[in-house]
Amino acid sequence: MKPGVYSTKYRIDCYHCRADADQMIKVVPQQAQVICSNCGATRIFIPKMAEISKKGDYTPISCYDVWRLEPVAGCRNCGVEGVHDLYVGCNHFTSRCRNCGYTNFYKFNLQYIDKCSIEEDFCDPVVR
Repeated sequence: MKPGVYSTKYRIDCYHCRADADQMIKVVPQQAQVICSNCGATRIFIPKMAEISKKGDYTPISCYDVWRLEPVAGCRNCGVEGVHDLYVGCNHFTSRCRNCGYTNFYKFNLQYIDKCSIEEDFCDPVVR
């Protein structure tokens, strides 16, 4: 995969269908998505800022439990394939490279419910 592009999953009850299902998390520089593998409910986050930061600069605050994940991915800034700190909340999404501190902060933008193939790169909710 290209640096800054990665995916992982987190098993939890879906906010929409309430099923215990994998939440597929996909990250690219232009957006991040959380997609329920059971019903297709999708939350899309768009970039708010990107900068070098120290751990804890962006305190995860959420109306629900914050997911704390540690996926391995290539960094867009330093190019090192390594662990990233990933925080997913109801209104924000933060990814931080542990090697150089490069941080992407995304804000919640759009939610839609539609079953689509997880194998596709991204489900595009915009009708063109």
